[in-house]
Amino acid sequence: MTTTHDRQILPSVILETERLRLRAFVEDDIDDVYASCTDPGLQRWIPLPGPGVPYTREEAEAWCRETAPALRTGGDGQQWAMVERATGRLVGSMGLVRVQWAAMNTEVGYWTAPWSRGRGYATEGAVAVSRWALEQGFRRVEIKAATGNTGSRRVAERAGFTLEGVERSAMPLHEGRADLAVYSLLPTDLG
Repeated sequence: MTTTHDRQILPSVILETERLRLRAFVEDDIDDVYASCTDPGLQRWIPLPGPGVPYTREEAEAWCRETAPALRTGGDGQQWAMVERATGRLVGSMGLVRVQWAAMNTEVGYWTAPWSRGRGYATEGAVAVSRWALEQGFRRVEIKAATGNTGSRRVAERAGFTLEGVERSAMPLHEGRADLAVYSLLPTDLG
């Protein structure tokens, strides 16, 4: 971690796993980000850019050029583009969000591209990012997923997170609200 002008920020790093490279978003990711974030399967559980607001190409451009980098430099977290090491194609987004520096808590947030679902990429990325966060000194890493989003809940479970409970009516969706299953990973969980 770096402290800049009384603000903590995470270091800019590339993480690699067996099949993935997690790196900063770049201009060449815009088309794949747009295609992913307009997918009805993603929009069902993650109302980007906000409940009732349609996702536009301009949103994808802003994400890659400004929003994702600003999360790190502003001290609010970090976002990585998940790309296949073999092909270089974007398969999703993985990030640390809702960083609480005083408590050293953070949350892993992610989405996967429709062409990459069911291949274990989200789990592989979540393991890499959560373990890296613990190495950076975080004392608690969370994953929150809508209770009906079984795919996302499986990611948390396969990544070694423990289900703690449910936050009722905690997340607004495009239509209605969702209860959130809360999972956590602590340094002591890794033995």
